[in-house]
Amino acid sequence: MKITIPTALTLFRIALLPVMVVVFYAPFRGANIAAAAIFIAAAVTDWLDGWVARRWNMSSAFGAFLDPVADKLMVAVTLFLLVQSNPTPLLAITSAVIVGREISISALREWMAEIGQRAKVRVAMIGKVKTTMQIIAIVVLLHQHDVEELRYYRIGEGLLVIAAGLTILSGLAYVRAAWPVLRDRDER
Repeated sequence: MKITIPTALTLFRIALLPVMVVVFYAPFRGANIAAAAIFIAAAVTDWLDGWVARRWNMSSAFGAFLDPVADKLMVAVTLFLLVQSNPTPLLAITSAVIVGREISISALREWMAEIGQRAKVRVAMIGKVKTTMQIIAIVVLLHQHDVEELRYYRIGEGLLVIAAGLTILSGLAYVRAAWPVLRDRDER
């Protein structure tokens, strides 16, 4: 198996995960900014690997499998870190909604692919908006997680609530797209 540039970028994103965890807990001034910067770097590589794959026709089966795994790992691990550092019901519930949706829709996509219906559950625009809102919210929350004056933390929480709402809407859009297939399979 040849490792393409997009796949290397995806592997780099996965390698950033333990680095971000260590930096998140590091006892140095500015660790919060460094953790936010690492998350931003991961988000940029997510965009970049897709762009390079499409631009230079470097798509691969391994890359197509690994890219969403890397995305979901980065978001889930970061949300776990944030909930652990500030265990409020609001942060826990919004994070659970986001992670739960990711697991559910991944399972739906896998099942649809297994029965040859993957095209029915393609990424929609609402999914891209949801992802963008999640990234912005998480960066704000990371930036503020250990700052004494939590000026922007409430903004980050609000943005995460919006992201959770978009997460539910996009999840419903995927289920609605798959529903005819699900219904037909039950009727057989």
